[in-house]
Amino acid sequence: MFCTVAFAQKKPILYGIMIDETQKPIEGVSIYYDGPQGHVQTITDKTGFYRLEIPIDVPVTVYFSHISFALSQIDGVQMGVNDSYEFNSVLLTGARELPDVFISSKKGEKRVEGITQISPTAIRLIPGANAGVENIVKLLGGASGNNELSTGYNVRGGNYDENLVYVNDIEIYRPFLIRSGQQEGLSFTNSNMIENVDFSAGGFQARFGDKLSSVLDITYRKPVDYAATIEASFLGGSLTLEGISKDKKWTGIIGARYRDNSLLVNSQETETNFKPTFADVQSYITFTPNEKWEFTFLGNISQNKYHYQPLTRQTNFGTIDAPLALQIFYDGQEKDEYKTYFGAFTSRFQVSENFALKFIGSLYHTQEQEYFDILAQYALGEVDSNLGSETFGDIQFARGVGSQLNHARNNLDGLIANAEVKGYHDIGTEKKDKVEWGFKYTREDIRDRLLEYEVIDSAGFSLNPPIIDLPVNDQPYTPYTGPLVPYQSVRALNFVTIDRFSGYAQWSRRTKWGSNEIFLNAGVRANQWQVSGDDINGSKSQIVVSPRAQFSIKPKWDMNMLFRLSGGLYYQPPFYRELRDSVGAVRPDVKAQRSIHVVAANDYTFKLWERPFNLVTEAYYKEMDDVNTYTLENVRIRYRANNDAVAYAYGLDMRLNGEFVPGTESWVTIGYMKTEENINGRGYIARPTDQRVKVAILFQDYVPNIPSLKMYLNLVYNSGLPGGSPSYADSYIYQSRLNDYRRADAGFSYVFVDGAKPETKPSAKWLQPFKELALGLEIFNLFDNQNSITNTWVRDVYTKSQYGIPNYLTSRVFSLKLTAKI
Repeated sequence: MFCTVAFAQKKPILYGIMIDETQKPIEGVSIYYDGPQGHVQTITDKTGFYRLEIPIDVPVTVYFSHISFALSQIDGVQMGVNDSYEFNSVLLTGARELPDVFISSKKGEKRVEGITQISPTAIRLIPGANAGVENIVKLLGGASGNNELSTGYNVRGGNYDENLVYVNDIEIYRPFLIRSGQQEGLSFTNSNMIENVDFSAGGFQARFGDKLSSVLDITYRKPVDYAATIEASFLGGSLTLEGISKDKKWTGIIGARYRDNSLLVNSQETETNFKPTFADVQSYITFTPNEKWEFTFLGNISQNKYHYQPLTRQTNFGTIDAPLALQIFYDGQEKDEYKTYFGAFTSRFQVSENFALKFIGSLYHTQEQEYFDILAQYALGEVDSNLGSETFGDIQFARGVGSQLNHARNNLDGLIANAEVKGYHDIGTEKKDKVEWGFKYTREDIRDRLLEYEVIDSAGFSLNPPIIDLPVNDQPYTPYTGPLVPYQSVRALNFVTIDRFSGYAQWSRRTKWGSNEIFLNAGVRANQWQVSGDDINGSKSQIVVSPRAQFSIKPKWDMNMLFRLSGGLYYQPPFYRELRDSVGAVRPDVKAQRSIHVVAANDYTFKLWERPFNLVTEAYYKEMDDVNTYTLENVRIRYRANNDAVAYAYGLDMRLNGEFVPGTESWVTIGYMKTEENINGRGYIARPTDQRVKVAILFQDYVPNIPSLKMYLNLVYNSGLPGGSPSYADSYIYQSRLNDYRRADAGFSYVFVDGAKPETKPSAKWLQPFKELALGLEIFNLFDNQNSITNTWVRDVYTKSQYGIPNYLTSRVFSLKLTAKI
């Protein structure tokens, strides 16, 4: 095992030389900006040289002022930790604004690489039923999610398993046995520990791993002072402590969180006794003994207990003329537990000025159990719609009655170990060329027991599964003499080990093409793996090679525009869950899914109402083969594990962000996407994630006369997903769609102490100890829309029809939230 290193944070530097029209240096030019820490200023010396520190990841406007020259400025200067940029310019006697520059900073690098940066402040402030990084990602171009309780999201036709997630270059894993969003509880990422979040919805570089859809790259911060942050709401709370040693060599941040979803789950149609406890403790520690070495440790322990006892449920559906209802009475309970232990050490060694090595070692251990015995006795029929009736709203005539017993005793124990080395090279004195490479070994040891069945009884007649070799069942008209078997049954015991070797190399260059600025990136990944285990003999060793490339150009136009083309060959070697088919059997020779992905983009920065705005437009196309098709039940994915399909996805995403209200960032995202699959040459049908239309709005505002009173609004509209199909059914027959997903979450907050404005210290004595203090009201599902995530399929024994009954998500819920930092 190895360790992590992060160097001491240094503020970015803007520097250069100011000259006049005769090429002579100008002494005494005042260069300044007004940022979070107030007014920052420097002046040029006799040689015209200046050096100005810029705040980390905060856009500022830099002014150049001299009594003999007109005031000039650069808008939107934003750079990351340890960045530096040389900006030389000529000051003219006529009034003029300096031209837009393509600042060579981390912000600029992300822009040319097609990566969206998410503000950590927005992550902490924007309301959501499951607030955090994933809540914001679902508002970005290409990503979508129709379940507010889940941290999972789909990107451009992919499913939850097709997204890469990193924290400080360390890959993060999701639990295996989760089947509904309300079981998830907490995301791995602690929002109060975040420094930077990057997201790419496709066409990403070779340095990122082997997944088909997206990359979420999160960086945890290093504390620069002692602080404690407390958050509390009706959904739970958190405590974050951070500090730094006197010699600045040690830093540490630790966060503890607790969450209770009862407030949200009790707003659903099913009446329950619900006792969840979701808790975790996470730490990030760094040690910098000298300028050459740096070490870090990232650790996490989490325990999710989901105890669920449903009581009753009634779902009304149908039409005004023919209202129908499903009424269910439950007996039994569900007890699920998920325990995960994660630790990662990394170290970084600065071999020379132009060469650095990084070593990463991580261990992930998950213990999961899924136990339930739930008997549901249901009646499906017509509803009494007579307003004056004593039985108004109740089922008046039953079309179908029956019982359904679901049983499970599922256990999974997974251990995943990683060891990795990376190298970083800056080539040449100007460092225009960068070379990066890496090699990684992963061992996955999975022990999985599946034991679950479903028995359906309709009007006293046990229903057999629609399997060909069973006798014809024409109950109740003719007696059935065949064997009594569950409608659905899965029994499997799998001990599986997967050994993986992967590596990559890539080259990047920033240069000029005439007067235009260009960025080039080319790289290749390779991945080899083999599956072994009990009752697995002779599985093949498989290898895939994935070339990727990016090209960006910023023409020297008056308009600040950037054009980008990226893509390549993307493979997704199967993880354990992708090897396991719908009946629990492991198929070791499942191939890696392959996608040819092309993304064309335009990035346009402009001024509107004298404020900076940015419009990003991306068109994409994916051609996929060796597709591992699946069915989606809430958030549970069941793969067929046979690579028997081809598929495609194409679409257009547009995102406009800027200061719609001065001093606050908001954005609007509009997207269209279509994805279909062709299974065994039978023709193209919609994939389970075929989300055609998406509109998302994130809006921040404040009361002009009371700037401490702020409002945050999160609006999402997604067109309906395919509604799925009953067990064993042919997906080509069931091509209905769920209703459109519409949701609005709003937050109202009064800020007593604003940590973003340390110069405005409160006058009240009781507020003096606080660095931040805010009290707010959150309203989830503001307009109380009925959204559904999937269908429950109920059979009418007389007509042999299957009814898809929507499973609705949460209704309107109110919560209070307190945030304090000292």
